[in-house]
Amino acid sequence: MSLKIGQLSRRHFLKNAAATAVALGGLRSLQLQAQVYAQDPVYGIDKVGQLLLDPAGILNLPRHFSYRVISRTGDRMSDGLITPSAPDGMAAFPVPGNPSQCILVRNHELASSSDEIDPFGGDRKLARKHVGDKAYDNHLLTMRPVNGGTSTLLFDHRSGRVERSHLSLIGTARNCAGGATPWGSWLTCEESLVGKLQGYGREHGYVFEVPSLSKGLVDAVPLKDMGRFMHEAAAVDSTSGIVYLSEDYERGLFYRFLPNVPGKLVQGGRLQALAIRGWPKANTRNWPEDSTDKHAQSVAINQRFECEWIDLEEVTSPDGDLSKRGEAKGAAIFARGEGLAFALRDDNTREVLFAATGGGPNRIGQVWRYQPSPYEGTAREAEQPGTMELLYESHNRAVLQACDNIAVAPWGDLIICEDSYSDNPDTVNYLRGLTPEGKIYTLAMNAHPEKGEFCGACFSPDGTTLFVNIQRPGMTLAITGPWGHLRNQAKGMDKVS
Repeated sequence: MSLKIGQLSRRHFLKNAAATAVALGGLRSLQLQAQVYAQDPVYGIDKVGQLLLDPAGILNLPRHFSYRVISRTGDRMSDGLITPSAPDGMAAFPVPGNPSQCILVRNHELASSSDEIDPFGGDRKLARKHVGDKAYDNHLLTMRPVNGGTSTLLFDHRSGRVERSHLSLIGTARNCAGGATPWGSWLTCEESLVGKLQGYGREHGYVFEVPSLSKGLVDAVPLKDMGRFMHEAAAVDSTSGIVYLSEDYERGLFYRFLPNVPGKLVQGGRLQALAIRGWPKANTRNWPEDSTDKHAQSVAINQRFECEWIDLEEVTSPDGDLSKRGEAKGAAIFARGEGLAFALRDDNTREVLFAATGGGPNRIGQVWRYQPSPYEGTAREAEQPGTMELLYESHNRAVLQACDNIAVAPWGDLIICEDSYSDNPDTVNYLRGLTPEGKIYTLAMNAHPEKGEFCGACFSPDGTTLFVNIQRPGMTLAITGPWGHLRNQAKGMDKVS
């Protein structure tokens, strides 16, 4: 990759001279740097070095890393349909018997507006012919399937190309994030409560399951016992089958779903909301304007709370008020819960991590960690309750802003997608890394002029490739590089030069 001089944005200069000297001193040449980004003076680290300018104007990466665009909005898929716009949450799955390939299941955060690219190019006859009765819902005005859903890609690591692609779910609304299951399916979440009043044929706000090995459209079955609310993401504890759920709402709850049969979500279960012991209706947002709220208190980084779980009723919530009723019963509230991930550490410690996009005094992001009880979801849970702590909180937009989708890297760090939209010309979205100890670093920068959000970050099953979407103009990228060095760093064995 050839390089050229990058323009240094004042938003990305380090704030103090000493830090600037450290950052620039390690560069071989100013001509190689894309920009100097800010580093948290207390919790910041520099794991990969400065980012290099991408002459294609898409993605700035550290030295020795590279990317390939493997899919774009508007591309023709293998099933003859069009790759829809607004790719969002995504996960990678193994291909049985073929370690050189993986399967990507990818959301499309669409809701049937006229400026969106749908799989059928607006052709109602084609939609009817291809979909049949598999769409969850049709828009009453257009009489076409609601645009939201998922597409599935077969990626070959040897060729670096998509070998097969198809539409896998249709008729849902604003499929934002979701989560992979240990049994090889993708849980896609509707971040919407639209219904008949908005011109839709059915109510939305549910989770749907898409098997990764399906080679065509799946039946769109809402998992109603998992609740109707502004769903964002899901994460499954691989040791118990419990599903954790986040809610993209300024007074959102943090949920868990106890399945009747682990691994068989369609057979139903029980939905609960997290509450903090001794702090009913806990307002965790750390907003200055919440100072008069008797349920708000300042939360410090690494401050730990014991938790309990509240049963919820009428979880299909026809009035869209599930979170309000949960808060009234004592559930804790979080500022726009978004990305969510489960981590099983080397010592068998379990962690559930989630981003609160609007948390913190500047409303620019928090990352929370929940550690389940050894008796999670059982009658003995009260003996040793799960705990919640604030792992990181941003106070500087140049350090972390609008943390959204997250993924656990093979070496244990959290990969964070930024989702910031602003008319400010200095607004830029980054991929950040966060260590289990709460240390933050920068991994990549969106250099595309449309400045779309990063979303759907996930690693291939073999750990060699980081996939990520840029929602606008709509592309899926495959990033390769010395990920093994980062694994060794995490073990104290190596350092990326």
